[in-house]
Amino acid sequence: MELTQTTDYQTLLERITDSYTQGRVQAMQAVNTSLLETYWQVGRHIIEFEQDGKIRAEYGKALIGTLATDLSLRHGKGFSRSNLVYMRLFYLRYPISQKPSHQLSWSHYVELLKLDDELERGFYEKQAIAERWSVPELKRQKASSLFLRLAASKDKAGVLQLAAQGQTLAQPTDLLREPYIFEFLKIPEPAQVSETQLETLLCNHLQQFLLELGKGFTFVGRQYRITLNNTHYKVDLVFYHRILRCFVLIDLKMGDVQHHDIGQMNMYLGYFANEENIEGDNPPIGIILSRHKDELLVEYATYNLNSQLFVQKYQLYLPNREELRRELEDTLREAEQ
Repeated sequence: MELTQTTDYQTLLERITDSYTQGRVQAMQAVNTSLLETYWQVGRHIIEFEQDGKIRAEYGKALIGTLATDLSLRHGKGFSRSNLVYMRLFYLRYPISQKPSHQLSWSHYVELLKLDDELERGFYEKQAIAERWSVPELKRQKASSLFLRLAASKDKAGVLQLAAQGQTLAQPTDLLREPYIFEFLKIPEPAQVSETQLETLLCNHLQQFLLELGKGFTFVGRQYRITLNNTHYKVDLVFYHRILRCFVLIDLKMGDVQHHDIGQMNMYLGYFANEENIEGDNPPIGIILSRHKDELLVEYATYNLNSQLFVQKYQLYLPNREELRRELEDTLREAEQ
């Protein structure tokens, strides 16, 4: 038998590989920690130089550009004018009492520093750490105004909690977003697509779809078949939520939600509660996603029905950020009054 085929050799190979992988991760973490600390210190030096009045007022605007030129000549890349602007801002927005987390990279912090609002910036920082967002994922959630969409439905205390802790998932309503944003599907407006086509597109872009839904989702299946009295029904998408410990059923509607759509979803919830749940599972959650939502119809159609059933809107384009911000500001203003 060749050496490479022995169990002992394979074990040795795996141990070395594990040690090497762990070492690389630790080295990258150490480099990232050192880089963030260095950039924070660079920002501190610039601010202290300005505040000590060691530069004449007329030269103030030229300081960053001059530093960028001289530091690049001395040290090479990393000291562009843009980077120095962000280093300066890094120190201002993360004073010593609020040091940045080493769990995020400098590229993450550049995206966060673009946000002027402290509440919004705090939210995205907490979420990026908790959900391990890559930089592209962070950019996407910022672009879709996730914080504003979540905050607009909360009171002042809820908004402040959202900013301080991120989005905590403790009850079914914490999953809801109004609207859900599916701009990643690249469906032009006003394209005509069927519910089947939309479901296929969402499954093809499952990673982005789950990112929009939130943390904790595990995909179970599409067109999940339910049989009652020899009649077959199909739930468009079925997930299991690991944090809430329950099934989440999603039906897609291209047009208006009808009362019978709500009744059918309620039937699905009853089936899953009795036939699919196992010990330890919580009652299932049903979400009907629709392009349009008649609030009055939904109110009456869900009267005395399962409290775990929700009708939410989705959009194939990004929401109006300024309208959401105004709505949030109104919420905070009314709470203060």
